[in-house]
Amino acid sequence: MGKQTAVLNPFSITSYIGPEYFCDRNKETQELAGALQNGRNVTLVSPRRVGKTGLIHHFFQSLETQEANCFYVDLYSTSNLQEFTKLFAQEVLTKRITPFSEQVWSEITHFFGALRPVFGVDPVSGMPQCTIDIQPQREEWTLQQLFAYLDQSAIPCYVAFDEFQTIAEYEDVKMEALLRTYIQQLHNVHFIFAGSKKHIMMEMFSSAKRPFYRSTQMMYINVIDEHIYYAFASGHLLAHDQQISAATFHELYSLVDGYTWNIQNLLNRLYQSGVPVIEYNTVLETLHQVLLEEMPSYQMICRLITDRQLKVLRAVAKEGVVKEPGSNAFLQKYQLGAYSTVRSALLTLCDKELIYQNDDGSFMVYEKFFGLWLKNN
Repeated sequence: MGKQTAVLNPFSITSYIGPEYFCDRNKETQELAGALQNGRNVTLVSPRRVGKTGLIHHFFQSLETQEANCFYVDLYSTSNLQEFTKLFAQEVLTKRITPFSEQVWSEITHFFGALRPVFGVDPVSGMPQCTIDIQPQREEWTLQQLFAYLDQSAIPCYVAFDEFQTIAEYEDVKMEALLRTYIQQLHNVHFIFAGSKKHIMMEMFSSAKRPFYRSTQMMYINVIDEHIYYAFASGHLLAHDQQISAATFHELYSLVDGYTWNIQNLLNRLYQSGVPVIEYNTVLETLHQVLLEEMPSYQMICRLITDRQLKVLRAVAKEGVVKEPGSNAFLQKYQLGAYSTVRSALLTLCDKELIYQNDDGSFMVYEKFFGLWLKNN
């Protein structure tokens, strides 16, 4: 018999490990399916660590093999057209040759012959890998060829570009206009444009001055319902001979405002501990250990911003949520001075993704563990 892969901990914080270990998002998964299957591209927006990337992988996993070809491209590390094209090409071609077949390899060689496709094996994973030679000054042509290749597929192709707002920072090319030109010519390829910087994503897709203006279905995701998350968490803990009460889970959930990654991190460690009955004190001890481990990086962040910004950041952390940063009560309580300087600091901190502005205009510290550390330091 073949060796089965065992999941050592059902609360993953690094990657999607399967539908059994994915909490809810049924409505969102159906919404993505309905849009793409009916030819509508989707702009998917959420704060970081709420579960945007996991949702994409879960949606792709939910599709039947012959229903669509799915490609996921994380653009966070890219800074120009060549890096974008190289990353996209590797995802597309490697997916097409996995599992390897002579027919597909012949198809790729024929279609991309001028780009000299190279077949190899990933030294880490041992999986087949395919790259193409992207020559300088021919990146646009190469990208066009990739889209043309997908468009002639026998079944629909779904492409997810994660952290899509990154392309707005490219300096070598007007990337939005370039992509829009190619994408509007496609009939068999549909897209998920996902991003975590809401103000940039909204500008890209809602401003009449931008190429992607009103070209997609807007979709926002928020935290998972507490009761649904409790059922998911307690079920996996019970299978491990552990118990957590609804009241204790409520405290855990509330500590991090329901943010998926932070909840998963705590549950991952609590599962590892094997404690039969998880009490709130155990949750706090686990959180304390996480914050101790992260303290050097938090201290580094504090050193990299100005004293004024740090003072505003600490004030927001201590409040939890600041609805009226210009109010005398808030300014005087933390001795922040004039609102004009506070507003300038808030905008800079939002740009650095240290503070997040909610839909109602209120502000909070973006990273939940960092906020809890700031509150007590």
